[in-house]
Amino acid sequence: MPIAPTPVTGPKPDDTERPTAGRATDQTAPDTAGRRPGPRADLIFAAVAIGLAAFVTSGLWTDLGQRSLKASTSDQTFFEWLLAYGPYALTHGQDPLFADLLNVPYGVNLGMNTSITVIAIVFAPVTWLFGPTAAYVTVLTANLAGSAFAWYWVLSRHLVRSPLAAAVGGLLAGFAPGLVSHANGHLNWTAGWLVPVIVWQVLRLRQPGRWLRNGIVLGVLVAAGFSIAAEGLFFTAIACGIFLGTWALSRAVRAEARAALPDLLRGLAVTAVTALVLLAYPLWLHFAGPQRFHGTGYDAIIHAEDLAGYAAYPIRSLAGVLGLDTELAANPTEENSFLGAGLLILAVVCFVTLWRRADPGRRATLRALAVTAGVFTVLSLGPKLKIMGTVTGIPLPYALLDDVPLFDAALPSRLALAVAPVFAVLLALTVDRLRDAPPSRAATGAWVAGFAAALLPLTPMPLLTIDRDPVPTFVTSGAWRDHVSPGGVLVPVPLPLDITPDAQRWQAYALAHRQGEFKLPSGYFLGPGGPDGRGRIGPVPRFTDGLLLEVARSGEVPPIGDTERAGVRADLDYWDAEVVVLADHVFGTAWPVRQEALLELMTELLGPPERVEDVWLWKPNGN
Repeated sequence: MPIAPTPVTGPKPDDTERPTAGRATDQTAPDTAGRRPGPRADLIFAAVAIGLAAFVTSGLWTDLGQRSLKASTSDQTFFEWLLAYGPYALTHGQDPLFADLLNVPYGVNLGMNTSITVIAIVFAPVTWLFGPTAAYVTVLTANLAGSAFAWYWVLSRHLVRSPLAAAVGGLLAGFAPGLVSHANGHLNWTAGWLVPVIVWQVLRLRQPGRWLRNGIVLGVLVAAGFSIAAEGLFFTAIACGIFLGTWALSRAVRAEARAALPDLLRGLAVTAVTALVLLAYPLWLHFAGPQRFHGTGYDAIIHAEDLAGYAAYPIRSLAGVLGLDTELAANPTEENSFLGAGLLILAVVCFVTLWRRADPGRRATLRALAVTAGVFTVLSLGPKLKIMGTVTGIPLPYALLDDVPLFDAALPSRLALAVAPVFAVLLALTVDRLRDAPPSRAATGAWVAGFAAALLPLTPMPLLTIDRDPVPTFVTSGAWRDHVSPGGVLVPVPLPLDITPDAQRWQAYALAHRQGEFKLPSGYFLGPGGPDGRGRIGPVPRFTDGLLLEVARSGEVPPIGDTERAGVRADLDYWDAEVVVLADHVFGTAWPVRQEALLELMTELLGPPERVEDVWLWKPNGN
């Protein structure tokens, strides 16, 4: 989300600085040159951010072996797998963006999923030393703390004088309800530290004479952002365009905008070339590679924000645990707005206060912030207005974008994530102004009370966690290598899907501990096969998939005859399966998995199993 343009410095032909509208009289965004917070303030904020992030993720830290996020164990499993696969692929000469270890025989296009390759490589030592779960919790905690600190850093260095103002903005943006909600599984969306860095680098393109350097830096950031959170990068680009376009159209800054335009355009051209060079292969995979699809297949109405959601409080907040939460989100990981009524009111009061005391130049900035927040709010509501869970049928602008490329691969509700940073900037500017020109004691008390009433209810609480079954000794001991050839196919019972993700953890463990590789049919990922050429979760089901899932859910074994045995045998041949494995304990995200019924079913289908360590094992070909 863009922040306010401020004066920039750099080498200029005449060694003078370009004029910035309203700089001399603007009280809402004072020049911060030479007034940066000292190391002590930075260290204090970093400690607070790390402490709060560790508090939010504390339930996972208590047992890195078995604790999992309650709201989205499958997403946690997927990202653990990515953290294991990324460094394994690079150290073994495999494609980090296309994996043939899942979805045998087709593989998975990770360019169409969230590959987080950059994060996986950076944190490879943690994965190798402590395992993918430890790496996942470390990255999740670092993302939350880093998001807050990145916003604090940009605000304190380029927008406000007061460390307190930067801290208020940094904590709100870094621990916004939407980011805490996405901490229930999503390493991509919690990487909010990318946004202020990219936005500030976009604004730095205005620096005269430095368009080449700044363009290259921004291009590298764009490439990294595409790997970590392509959807978030797309939203950030839209926000920058709306903000800068609105700002430049204001009469008070038109001369400044025209003067900055040549350097901005040159810098953007360099950014595009740099990013295209670095992303040539990932973009080919995304738009023309194997196992691609068009659109996510998610319903845009279901995954749109409820208008009432903006005034609601999230589940994992102080207000939420006190009973003020709602069920207005599609699921607990998608509370993308949920800013609370108090913060909505405070943001409006801050905007009006700043507007009344701003000169025309600063009003251009405030207007651009308001328009950006307004556009993203409206678009986040999806194609039809929804209020208190009821779809009204009133059409909204997003209906025109639903089938537009890139928008068709995004969820409209996530556009609401751009609103909290705008509010954070407004609050930071207000605190800075109040610190610069303190009001009366009574007014100060009123402001403190207002900030407390708006922000304290949003204080994030620890994420809910549950126990999940440990990885079987059959895998952790490496015993699987006695029964599966290198790169051979192991068929777990049930197959790995979003509701039964265990086997994907087995594979991640083997990769992270450098045991070698085995391949899996199915998996939890987005792939082709959905309606109208859109994507779907997992592969297109085969006969065995449905049979295993129904027995796992119901616990009832249907009559097994030649037809059922032939169907399963055909699938095992299709996957080129070497072994079929059923663990003693199988975790299900939606319902308890009936392991005893699955054992009975597989015995009926394939005959008596072999007992190996803590699993039951069948060899379809008798080897």
